[in-house]
Amino acid sequence: MYNITLIPGDGIGPSITEAAVRVIEATGVEIKWDEQYAGMAGIEKHKDPIPEQTIASISQNKIALKGPLTTQLGKGFRSVNVALRKEFDLFVNLRPAKSFVGVPSRYSNVDLVMFRENIEEFYSGIEHYIDAQKSAAETIGIITRFGSERIVRAAFEYARKFGRKKITIVHKANIMKYTGGLFLEVGKQVAAEFPEIQFNDVIIDNMAMQLVLNPNQYDVIVTTNLFGDILSDLCSGLVGGLGVAPGANIGKDAAIFEAVHGSAPDIAGKDIANPSALILGAAMMLNHLGETAAANKIYKAISDTLKNPNEVTKDLNPNSKVGTKQFAEFIVQHIKTN
Repeated sequence: MYNITLIPGDGIGPSITEAAVRVIEATGVEIKWDEQYAGMAGIEKHKDPIPEQTIASISQNKIALKGPLTTQLGKGFRSVNVALRKEFDLFVNLRPAKSFVGVPSRYSNVDLVMFRENIEEFYSGIEHYIDAQKSAAETIGIITRFGSERIVRAAFEYARKFGRKKITIVHKANIMKYTGGLFLEVGKQVAAEFPEIQFNDVIIDNMAMQLVLNPNQYDVIVTTNLFGDILSDLCSGLVGGLGVAPGANIGKDAAIFEAVHGSAPDIAGKDIANPSALILGAAMMLNHLGETAAANKIYKAISDTLKNPNEVTKDLNPNSKVGTKQFAEFIVQHIKTN
């Protein structure tokens, strides 16, 4: 029995979270869920986007499954997702991008894993106006040897554990000679400890082009915070978009698994949202817990569901009448029959 924090989230979050929980239950893994709130739901329930109850629950359980949260652009509170990463030192942002038959895409057989440093650089919140008129602003991006070493090492250890053959370090060391140079230097030092894994480095602008030209030439990618934020969404686009893009934020003592798409308040409560991303995030969570067989059941079942146009939601088949709940039930049925 696992004790896991469940954060349904905002907008479509509660409906896709319900679907993910239903699929997990079908695998036979026993979980005691501790439901908590954050984002707009946190404000409504506790007048706080990150209530103390939510922080305490994650601190105790060490694992959380989280639906999408709403962050107001340019006003209000800072991103709850960023705040949670900093609160629990979740320095790894893990974003797989994998092709599925039945999901429209320009490419096939893409199987990428992105490791994005999650704490440092331009997302650390060091920014301010530099004049009283607020006519100019400054953001400071700090990259440390410690932060660089642990994200690159995490990528290499993942590659060794899961039999990945190649790691690409992405940087801008040709221009950002100190910050980018430090990240690349540390990356090369760590790579030397893993001689069985092929290693190369690519400048960020060239990497964006190369991914579009031929994503199949890459395997595991590791990079800094801002570059990772941009490239991870680019990689999601290579396999059909954020609707099939799960993510994990992992630290030494805690991990939060999620869908990386938005809360889509315009379709909330309509039973039409595609829950694939969060269900795939749930499978990542089970893998993290060592429940590999259960995770593989979900991967196989969701693959079988996605390839059948009569079993998918409207975003994947405009003629479909399948809703969020029914989509989850199709996955459950595949789990039971596989």
